Amino acid sequence: MEPQQEMEWNEAQKIPISVDLEVVAKKQLQFLATVDKNRHLYDGPALDRAIYRYNACWIPLLAKHSESPIFEGPLVVPLDCEWIWHCHRLNPVRYKTDCEELYGRVLDNFGVATTVEGICGWQTEEIWNKLYPDEPYNADLVNLLPEDISKRISKLEKYTKYDLISAAKRQSPFFYQVSRTHMKNDLFIKEAVARYKGFLHLIKRNKEKGIKRFCVPTYDIDLIWHSHQLHPVAYCKDLNEALGKVLEHDDTDSDRTKGKKLDLGFSGTTRQWEVTFGTRYWKAGAMYRGNAPSPITSNPFPSSITCKKVVSSNEYPQEISLPDRKVMEVLLEFIGVKNLPEGQEGDLCVLFSKSQPDAFFDAKRRLSILSVSREKQVASFRCEPTGELLFELMSSSSSKLSIRKSTKTLGSASFSMKDYLDPVSKLYVEKWLELVPGSGTMSSKPILLRVAISFTVPVLAPYTLEMTQSRPFSKNTCLFNLPVRPQHAKSWTHVTDENGTRIISLQMRDLKNAKNIGNPGKEVVGLMKSGETRTLAEFMENGWSILENLWLFHLPNKSTNDGHLFELTGANKRVRIFPGRKLDYELRHNGKRGNEMNFLTAVEFSIEEPYGKAVALLDLRSRHVTAKEKWMVLPGIILTFIASNIMKKEGYEGIIAKSKDLKVNGPNEENEKTVLNGTGLSSTNMCNEDEGITYKSEISIGGCGNAVESGGCGAGCGGGCGNLIKSGGCGGCGAGCGGGCGNLIKSGGCGGCGAGCGGCGGGCGNLIKSGGCGGCGAGCGGGCGGGCGSMLKSGGCGGCGGGCGGCGGGCGNRLESSGCGGCGGDLMDSKCGIDEHFNEELKYVNEEAVTA
Repeated sequence: MEPQQEMEWNEAQKIPISVDLEVVAKKQLQFLATVDKNRHLYDGPALDRAIYRYNACWIPLLAKHSESPIFEGPLVVPLDCEWIWHCHRLNPVRYKTDCEELYGRVLDNFGVATTVEGICGWQTEEIWNKLYPDEPYNADLVNLLPEDISKRISKLEKYTKYDLISAAKRQSPFFYQVSRTHMKNDLFIKEAVARYKGFLHLIKRNKEKGIKRFCVPTYDIDLIWHSHQLHPVAYCKDLNEALGKVLEHDDTDSDRTKGKKLDLGFSGTTRQWEVTFGTRYWKAGAMYRGNAPSPITSNPFPSSITCKKVVSSNEYPQEISLPDRKVMEVLLEFIGVKNLPEGQEGDLCVLFSKSQPDAFFDAKRRLSILSVSREKQVASFRCEPTGELLFELMSSSSSKLSIRKSTKTLGSASFSMKDYLDPVSKLYVEKWLELVPGSGTMSSKPILLRVAISFTVPVLAPYTLEMTQSRPFSKNTCLFNLPVRPQHAKSWTHVTDENGTRIISLQMRDLKNAKNIGNPGKEVVGLMKSGETRTLAEFMENGWSILENLWLFHLPNKSTNDGHLFELTGANKRVRIFPGRKLDYELRHNGKRGNEMNFLTAVEFSIEEPYGKAVALLDLRSRHVTAKEKWMVLPGIILTFIASNIMKKEGYEGIIAKSKDLKVNGPNEENEKTVLNGTGLSSTNMCNEDEGITYKSEISIGGCGNAVESGGCGAGCGGGCGNLIKSGGCGGCGAGCGGGCGNLIKSGGCGGCGAGCGGCGGGCGNLIKSGGCGGCGAGCGGGCGGGCGSMLKSGGCGGCGGGCGGCGGGCGNRLESSGCGGCGGDLMDSKCGIDEHFNEELKYVNEEAVTA
């Protein structure tokens, strides 16, 4: 900072605040997290009823208690009333006006305990029940019928006419923006309080100069601003002393489009801050995160079947040893450069990288310099809190004789992470760095580069592992039509960490001691680092037993309808497996949902997380496992291994085979590869290739053996087509009529799934459920009706193949089934049941601002 800028900052820090904002901010984060576990309060009948209870019960009770305490000790406000009270206070001017009009004074929170403090509320409940016998203190707001609550409110003697429904809906997304781990850190909150005072100082200077500006806070400042407003009497007093008025809080504008009010307001606030204080306005971990990811369920998981306690990682046996790794968010900007060599020409930029291998940041990136380009560029990235950041000042110029630009390194410098993170002393640094001259660079003074760096407190990083085969598959070996198991079936799948270190190796085997000789079953064994071989999973009648019955991996209960494919249940935890990238793993950029077919998301449900918390992402194509918590690492590895093997053997396109190699209802002209039917299953033998399973083009074949049981799979009528677990009759998985075509779990009739003129009816199995498939083949269209199974759900499919489509039915895709009457043509190009997913790009704009 320059002397004048330092003086401005010191003046800002003198603004008196009469409440402990650091303590209040932590309580607010805890309260918002509690409300988020009760999302029925965000909208619908529960929100309407909460607003009625707030007007009819809580505010009158608060007014009575504040005038003359009803009893010793604090009032304990019910959660629903506190949520409405919270939203009302976040419009401080309106709240002050309403309180004064209705009760003659501002109703403060002195002598009131928040729901999350754990203070017993029996005294409050006793008084409440006496005053409001028809409105229980702890009301059930989950199972409510829609009601026009406005009529009941209008009959009250006193009530606010402020639109509290809209206020609650505007505030409900705020928690997502401030719910990150580092937000609760003491140093982060302390710096946020100092920045809030700086924010108020800018508004004060605008008022003194007669400037009217729309000031937009970053989310760390906004958190503290909210905390201040939650104490309405102190807020009015402090703001009147500092600014001469109560500062309004405008949260009604949410348009972040470039050039609109919010965007211009944020840009203006940034410029004013940086000119006034000489530091950067942006802050790592405090910027807009984008919209919250889509919820996987609108109903909370029933508390009666969630785990009763939060189980720590060390209560689960760790079969593999993994080092903990930390990660932090970083924002970086190059502000200026001094003492360039005389006669320096060409464009300047800075390359930055890490001095040592980094699991999260291993690239070399380029940024412009603000004072040179006049263009503000801020890099945002994650990295480990180790080593050094390296900066290289580059000059590039082009000559008349050459089209190519020549580049030259003018100098380099480094920034040590350890100096600031061991221990964490400050989360923001802006300084001049002296560069070591590059080869051939001559300058009378050392070249100086001004660097601004902001970072979050390091937190535990997710565990990322990769699964690879010990050797590639042979192109000439079939998995399912040999009398004996091929040698390559004994190959191991190795699991390695980010550094390529082997953690464990896995293998799928037949159970040697199975009671049913005809159906020997399966097991997954692991080769440990010690050389010991252990059984990690065993297939049983009701699913896979994992880690000696610590977990059960099974199909979902039929009564559930939230879209999950499997469940992983243990003594104290319940995890559901959903298709695609969900919650924290949701795509944050534009992309087709078709890519989601390769992913599964593991979501834990508990009393603490009734709407689910993503704990792992399983990539079945690349066989990558990303687990947020250590207890999920080994189950995640085992699930990925089982699921990818099942998918591979079942021949699901998009997870194993390359789409460019696949065709529907006919061989590939170049490679004579495969024919897929509507379920993504081949109608012929399955054979291995380096890139995955491909298929031969023969139609008439004999018995088609599977991993467990063989089944006849020939053209014509009848025959059993075996799957991984159970066999199913498959009459004409070439042309033909009738029969059952087995899937992963259950068999289903499959009438004419192959080429030719499709048959009539029958069930064509998919991964989870079977569905009737009337003529999914090529040729003169399919038959009449029937359900063509997809990867996830089955759907009626009357003629999904090429040629003249059949009549009616739904043609399933990888995610959902969809009505498809006569979807002639190549399935790979079909638009049936396909959805596209888009996500807003990250922008550094908050929705809440003030005009001052």
